[in-house]
Amino acid sequence: MALFDLKHFNPEVFARYVDAAPNLNRNELLKSKAIVQQQQYAALLPDQVGGNFIVVPIKERIGGTPDNYDGSTDIKTDSRGTYAHGRIVVGRAHGWTEKDFYTDITGENFEPAANEVAEYWDDVDQRTILAILEGVFKMTGSANAEFVEKHTHDISGEAENNVFTATTLNNGIQKALGDNKSKFALAIMHSQVATNIENLKLTDYLRYTDKDGIQRTVSAGTLNGRLILVDDNMPTVDGGDYTKYTTYVLGEGAIEYTNVGAKVPVEMSRDPAKNGGETTLYTRQRKVFAPVGISWVNSSGIISPTDDQLKNGANWAVANSNNGVDTRTYPIKSIPIARIISRG
Repeated sequence: MALFDLKHFNPEVFARYVDAAPNLNRNELLKSKAIVQQQQYAALLPDQVGGNFIVVPIKERIGGTPDNYDGSTDIKTDSRGTYAHGRIVVGRAHGWTEKDFYTDITGENFEPAANEVAEYWDDVDQRTILAILEGVFKMTGSANAEFVEKHTHDISGEAENNVFTATTLNNGIQKALGDNKSKFALAIMHSQVATNIENLKLTDYLRYTDKDGIQRTVSAGTLNGRLILVDDNMPTVDGGDYTKYTTYVLGEGAIEYTNVGAKVPVEMSRDPAKNGGETTLYTRQRKVFAPVGISWVNSSGIISPTDDQLKNGANWAVANSNNGVDTRTYPIKSIPIARIISRG
């Protein structure tokens, strides 16, 4: 039977097939633990009541100066504060229409299968994450600028050693987190950068065995023990006689992910008259991608931010205590997000 036969189409079953369909990049992201699922927040953002933004408290680490224990010195106490972490829902929708006539004249069924839909949305999610990271590194203001400066390793302006080499990644993550650099687990880079380090024989690409038993290489490898994903949607800047390439480096738990869900995530519509008969599949999703320690701060009534709004640094800020008295910001050394800018 045809995939979208109106009498047989089951949207719940189709949606489960989409969720279960394998995607190599998504699987490697999850295995690296750079993205962690926090599904408990979905209940705070039900589609039925139009929820699109929540503020989640982040506990401040306990601290304070220890008192001298000598039998005569009073013991002082401190209280734990919290940081306000704003999270915005990103909603996206798309559909595909196929005319009966195409099948009649070719004998082929052009309607997308569940695995194709899954791959489409995985690509959309990856572009969303890249848009968020671009916005994070466009933040302004004192605390935000400090994060951007300390978590950016820009070698593009150097007269020599301005391309990615064996030491570039290690130097960049040390600048960002110092003795915590071991938290970094994943790098996302442009194919030009990936090609350069591959030519230096620094990359070991991962392999998988397909259903026919043939071993194939995928667009994911390792460098200095960190997973690499290759994506030509990475930001590039024209530097005149050269191009600046951005590489993002993520640590474990760098981005928290919540699948909020839509009231009707997938449905099919049949119009027997239009164009001699056509079938349309509609899909929708609502998800949260929250960089740890970085808060969405736009309160101008945005229901679902566009990619351009996600790339706007004014919409992001390092999470702070936001109590109006003693404002403290989330420690930037605890944010496992960095970028490296090179000429390739």
